[in-house]
Amino acid sequence: MEPTAGPVLYRQLQLWDPSLESGQEEEEEEEETSELVVPDPRRPQDSSRDEAGGLPGAWARLVAALLLLAVGFSLAVRQLHASSGSAAPPPSGHSHHPGVYHHGGVVSPAGQKLLVAGGNVVDAGVGAALCLAVVHPHATGLGATFWGLFHNSTSGSSTALTPGPARTLAPGLGLPSALPALRLLHAHFGRLPWPRLLVGPASLAQDGFLVDTALAGALAARSTEGLCPLLCHADGTPLGPGARATNPKLAAVLRGAAVAPTPDLAGDALLSLLARDLGLRGPSPGPRPTLEPALQLPMPQGILSTTPSPSAGPELLARVEAALRSGGPSPDPCLLVPRAPVTPGSGVLATIDSSGSVLLLTSSLNSSFGSGHLSPSTGILLSDLVAESTSGGWACPLVLHGGSDDTEADVLGLVASGNPVVARVTTRALLSRLAGPQAQAQQQQQGPTQSPSICGQGTLLQVAAHAEHAHVSSVPSGCCTFQGF
Repeated sequence: MEPTAGPVLYRQLQLWDPSLESGQEEEEEEEETSELVVPDPRRPQDSSRDEAGGLPGAWARLVAALLLLAVGFSLAVRQLHASSGSAAPPPSGHSHHPGVYHHGGVVSPAGQKLLVAGGNVVDAGVGAALCLAVVHPHATGLGATFWGLFHNSTSGSSTALTPGPARTLAPGLGLPSALPALRLLHAHFGRLPWPRLLVGPASLAQDGFLVDTALAGALAARSTEGLCPLLCHADGTPLGPGARATNPKLAAVLRGAAVAPTPDLAGDALLSLLARDLGLRGPSPGPRPTLEPALQLPMPQGILSTTPSPSAGPELLARVEAALRSGGPSPDPCLLVPRAPVTPGSGVLATIDSSGSVLLLTSSLNSSFGSGHLSPSTGILLSDLVAESTSGGWACPLVLHGGSDDTEADVLGLVASGNPVVARVTTRALLSRLAGPQAQAQQQQQGPTQSPSICGQGTLLQVAAHAEHAHVSSVPSGCCTFQGF
C-alpha cells in the first residue's frame, strides 16, 4: 500500500556490516531500498507500511542499540583479558585425556583456582602447599620444612628454595620455617597478591574440611595422643574418612600471615605464639630460608637442575653423571618407589604451565604427624625434624630444560616423596624418559596400582611442557589428583 500523505523523509542508522563494504554501487542500491528506520516526526506515518515492509522504527532502534552494546561489551572483555593475561583463549574444539591441559596444571586438589584467576605456577604451588598444610597434617603443615625448585621459562633460569640447617625449637621439636619459606618464594616470583593465596587455606581451616583416605589411614596407624581434639571424636577415637575437621586456631594464624608486611614478620609472629605455648622466652629465629641458584649439570639433552645441600640433590647429579659416563644403563621401567623401613612424613606437589615454567615443592615433618605435639595457640603440629635428623636427605626435585638460548625447548620436572632412596628412583625415572617413547610406554604400563595401599608408600610426580600443553602424571598412577585448565 502506498502512503496517502506527502513524502516521508528517512534517516538511515549506520550500523557496521560486512556487506556495506562490497562497493559503492551496492551502497547506493541499499539506500534506495532501505526500510524505514527513523521517520520524520513532522510527517504522518503509515502503520500498514510498518506491518508489510519491516520492523517499526522504535523496534529497529532498540535492536541497533543492543547490537552496539554487545559489540562494545565483547571488545571490552577481550581488552581486559589481554591486559591481565589471565584468560584462556576461546575453546579450540579439541580435548585431551586427563593430565594434559592447554594452559597449566597442578598435581594437587588445590591451586587450580589461582591459575584460572591469573596466577602463575608459583602462586598455584604456594597456595596448594598452604591448603595441604591444613588438610594433610600427617604429611606437611606450617610446622614442616620446605625445599623447592622453580624454573622460569622466560629467563631460562632455575632457583632453589633451601630451608637452611635444621634447628631445634625445644628438645625433640623442630623450628618451623614453612611460612617464611613460602612467603619468600612468593615475594620473588609470585604474581597475585599474597593475601589472595591465604583465602582458601584460612577458609578450609575455619569452616572445616572432610578427612580423606590418606589422613584417615595415617590416623588409624598411630595413637591419637597429642592429636585430640583436632583430629578426634568426642570419645577420643580418630576421625574416619568423610568426617569433618576444623582448625580455627590455624585459620587465625593464616589470616595474620596474610597481613604481615614481610616474610620475617610472618615467621616471627608464629614463633612468639609457639614460645608462649612451650613456656619459652622466645627463641631466636636462626638461619632464614634462602633462594639461591640451583645446582646444574649440562647434558646432551639440556641442563639438569636440582636443589643444593642440605638435600639429596648433589647425590642425584652424581648418579646421573655416573650413568652418562658409563654410557647409560638400560632404564628399568618399573619405577614404583620401594618401601622403606622408615618412611618420612612428607608431602610433594608440582605445578607447570604450557610455556615451561615449573615449580616443584617438597616438605617434611620427618615422621607421620611429626612430633605429635599440637600447639594449642596455633593449631600447628610441630615436626621432629631436628639437627640430628637426616634433614632433606631424600629431597631432590629436578628440572631438565634447554639452555638459556632455547626457552622454547620441552621441559621435564620430577619430584618424589617418602623414601630415603628417592635419588635412585628419580635417576631411573629420568633415564627412562631420556631413553625414548618405548621406555616411556613401558613406564606408563607399570603405573597403575595393584592396591590403594601402595599410594602411601611414596609417589613420583612428573610434569612436562610439550607441544604447547602442560602434562602432569604420577607413578604409581591414581595416587594423586590432577587439575588444570
